[in-house]
Amino acid sequence: MAKKLVKVMNTAFRDGFQSCLGARVITKDFIPAIEAARAAGIDHFEFGGGARFQSLFFYCNENAFDMMDTFRQVVGPDANLQTLGRGINVVALDSQPSDVIELHAKLFKKHGTTTIRNFDALNDVNNLVYAGQMIQKYGLKHEICITLMALPPGCNGAHTPEFYMKTLDEILAADVGFDSLCFKDASGTATPKVVYDTIKAARKKVGPDPHIRLHTHETAGISVSCYQAALEAGADGIDLSLAPMSGGTCQPDYLTMWHALRGSDYDLGVDVEKVLEAEKVFQECMDKYDLLPEGRLVEPLIPWSPMPGGALTANTQMLRELKMFNKYPQIFAKMRECVRLGGFGTSVTPVSQFYFQQAFNNFVLGDWKKIAEGYGKMVLGYFGKTPVPADPEVVAIAAKQLKLEPTTEDPRAMNDRNPNKGVEACRKMLLDAGITDLSEENIFIAATCKEKGIQFLKGEAKVNVPYKKKEEPKKQEAQKEEVKKA
Repeated sequence: MAKKLVKVMNTAFRDGFQSCLGARVITKDFIPAIEAARAAGIDHFEFGGGARFQSLFFYCNENAFDMMDTFRQVVGPDANLQTLGRGINVVALDSQPSDVIELHAKLFKKHGTTTIRNFDALNDVNNLVYAGQMIQKYGLKHEICITLMALPPGCNGAHTPEFYMKTLDEILAADVGFDSLCFKDASGTATPKVVYDTIKAARKKVGPDPHIRLHTHETAGISVSCYQAALEAGADGIDLSLAPMSGGTCQPDYLTMWHALRGSDYDLGVDVEKVLEAEKVFQECMDKYDLLPEGRLVEPLIPWSPMPGGALTANTQMLRELKMFNKYPQIFAKMRECVRLGGFGTSVTPVSQFYFQQAFNNFVLGDWKKIAEGYGKMVLGYFGKTPVPADPEVVAIAAKQLKLEPTTEDPRAMNDRNPNKGVEACRKMLLDAGITDLSEENIFIAATCKEKGIQFLKGEAKVNVPYKKKEEPKKQEAQKEEVKKA
């Protein structure tokens, strides 16, 4: 009997970078690795969106649209190039009005995208519909998404197979079509049992034809088990990465998953010897980067404080810059309470950042003495409906500190009437900064990157990527000599 072909998306050049290096990677440094992966037969890549949009402007002094164009040129016209969009947030950390959401789909199509994965951290389907409609309007494939995580021990009320099926029912009832359905676990905490039961129920609900895939991370050490559970339950595809951007906070490696499936009824459809060669090229490309040790490790405490890889390394980099890295365990521990009282939004961007920002404030200033703006707006309803109501006391504190009333209004409708948001507001922002190139790309950069986007467009951005220090090669040579002498 023929083996079942597992459809794999290569995440190395988007989620890999985000999870292991806080998304701070210069395009020219990894082009040979793209070529090698393509030569190995890989034809489905995650190549942009998520934090790899803002990070290029913020830290690499590069235009993300130029990176996307270069990537498409390297892989050719037939590869499936996929990006990650955050529902009505698109690639920003805050929600956007209708015209910016439409511009997102239009520009990503223009700059080489084939498929957009469309997710909402709150699993508020209302936040997915318009974004999905725009993705389809511009001829892109729409991968609609349900976000997963395990709640910290002692918490209950959401993130069960029943909760996910309720979300799927809402998707099926909404006025939005999709080409594939993804279950996305950014923190890697959903258990194999929950994954199996969820995908089994989803397959029964949607029938045999729709493509279903699982996305997870190795952060909690169970990604391979979850992928095996997903395949057994009827999933068609999974996401895998390439060393050195694999394992730890990222997706498991192609070779790891291939090994786990040896002798089974599943085939990844790649020549593993060619993948091995591609990984050697990728290792050489990334040798100049100082890989964060915490990005390469399994973190046993993740089930108590579910933090996705990209947010974990971004936050540890920030703490290093603040000379507070030694406080990371205490801040990390504070996150559990922020999740417990915050309404159980999935710990994926931007909600994962809201959790960490509030945990940071609680550690530095005392519990709930200062509500982080994103966390406060989330519990007050300004990003949509949380899976369960947030703690009433925290809601009251947030309302008082932020001087905002709780709301149940559609955030896109609020943004549409906000004079400080939208295409016209961004045109004014550009002109006020002395920027006369009012291209749609520049308008979108202003909308999603704000002041840092303006700095980039004015030529004022600086490069801040984790290259190894110049003395590092000498240190490595000394270590080699010591080994020889031993």
